[in-house]
Amino acid sequence: MAKKKKNSYQAPALEKGLDILEHLSLEGASLSQTEIANGIGRSTNEIYRMLVSLEERGYLIREEVSGKYRLSLKLFNLSHRHSPVDEIRRVSEYPMQELSEITKQSCHLSIIYLDQLMVIYQSKSPGPISLSVEEGSLFPLLLTASGRTLLAFMDEERRQNILDRSTEFQEYSSKEQKDFIDSLTQIRKQGYYAKQSDVSQGVTDVVVPIGNSDTKLFASLAVSIFTTQLDDVISMDEIISASQKTSSKILQRLGMETD
Repeated sequence: MAKKKKNSYQAPALEKGLDILEHLSLEGASLSQTEIANGIGRSTNEIYRMLVSLEERGYLIREEVSGKYRLSLKLFNLSHRHSPVDEIRRVSEYPMQELSEITKQSCHLSIIYLDQLMVIYQSKSPGPISLSVEEGSLFPLLLTASGRTLLAFMDEERRQNILDRSTEFQEYSSKEQKDFIDSLTQIRKQGYYAKQSDVSQGVTDVVVPIGNSDTKLFASLAVSIFTTQLDDVISMDEIISASQKTSSKILQRLGMETD
C-alpha cells in the first residue's frame, strides 16, 4: 500500500473502506478476506463489517463458490456520470483566473483530440489588450507550443503512433524529424516550454504540462504573452513559476497528488 499523508482529521471507518477499494483495484483480482486484510495491514476482524457494508452497497461482489471479493462496476458507473473534460474545465476555472490576474495575460487549457490540439478553456487577460483563443478550436499538434508540450511529455509509444499518422511530420526530412524529436526531449528535460511563437508574431508562449506519474499527462496550460510586455509587467521566470503552481493547483482540485 502507498504511504498516506497524515492529517488532523481522522475517519477510521472511511479509511478502512477506501483501503479495501484501492487494494482490490491495484490487485485486479478476487481476494479473500484474509488476503485483503494482509494487503492493507489490518486484521480480518477489523475489516469484516466494512466488507459486508461495501457488498450491501454494491461496491463489492462476493463470489458464491470461493467467497472471495472483487470490485463491481459501481465505481466505474459513478465516475462516468460526469464528462472528464467538463470536470477539468470546472476545476481549472478559478486557478486559471488567478493566473491571468498574476500575469496580466490570457491563458488557455488544451487536450489532444483526434491527433489534434483542442482548446477546452480560456481565461482572458484583465488588461484592455489581450490574445484570445476560441474554445473548441483545433490546431495541428506539431505547429503549436501546447501541442509540442503535450507530445514532449507523453509516453514514447503513444507519441510515435501520433507522429506516424501526422502528415506534417511525415513531410519533414530525416534531419528535420530528428531535430523535432530532439526539441521534444529538451522540453521534457526542462519541464516546460518557453519560446517565441511560430504562429503569432510578437508573442511568447509559456506552456506547462498537467498530469503526474499516476494520472499520466492529460492536458497543457499555456500563457501567451505579448513579447513587448515581458519584464515591464512580469518577468519570464515569474510567469513560468506561476504557471507551474497553477498546474499543481488544478491537479489538487481534481483530487490528485502532485509528484
